[in-house]
Amino acid sequence: MVNPRAWLAEAIATYALVFFGPLAVILSVVAFGDGLSIEAIIMIAIGHGGAVGLMVYAFGHISGAHINPAVTIPMMITKKISIADGIGYIIFQLVGAIVAAFSLKAILPEIGAKVNFGTQGGPSELINNSVMAGLALEIIFTFFLVTVIFLTAVHKKAPAGIHGISIGGMVFLLHIVGVPLTGASMNPARTFGPALASGSWEFHWIYWVAPIIGGIIAGVIMNYIYVKKAEKEA
Repeated sequence: MVNPRAWLAEAIATYALVFFGPLAVILSVVAFGDGLSIEAIIMIAIGHGGAVGLMVYAFGHISGAHINPAVTIPMMITKKISIADGIGYIIFQLVGAIVAAFSLKAILPEIGAKVNFGTQGGPSELINNSVMAGLALEIIFTFFLVTVIFLTAVHKKAPAGIHGISIGGMVFLLHIVGVPLTGASMNPARTFGPALASGSWEFHWIYWVAPIIGGIIAGVIMNYIYVKKAEKEA
């Protein structure tokens, strides 16, 4: 049986991420100028990590607060949710991301356009603009994000109440290290909404392929080695 209330929760939670995360990117330019100062990176990391962590606490008990197709797909593969619900989740995640990005475009059209409304721009000069390095990094980043999700939000023996701060904290960490390298997506919906609003599609495919690969690898490993064992013992 499908759960439209959970789909709506995914849309709202993803809206929050794709509104507040890119808004932090935009405001970092206002506050600290062009370029990536440490202050700007911290501000961006707080915007994304805070949005994700708080939405996990707000909507986790309703939909699981995936907020990310690269989380939903491994949840479907490991049968934590049905295929029908998973498809609904992904559609509503993308809808939430699109509405959020166009909200920013309506509110801050000029300054937002300077940073393509927070769209990730592909592999940076720090990794020699290497597509392979960018792919590898986004796979690794998403692997660890989904690992934290499975072991704190899905695992039956995870300590109660730590999932939001753990997942939000991981998103914060991944932005601290990832923003200067790839823009730190780990989430196709997070990149898709701003790309649609800005018309910036260069390297866009990386932010679909790599997070989904990383998410699937993490989900399958964590589920079959750790989560299923805990379910049998519960």
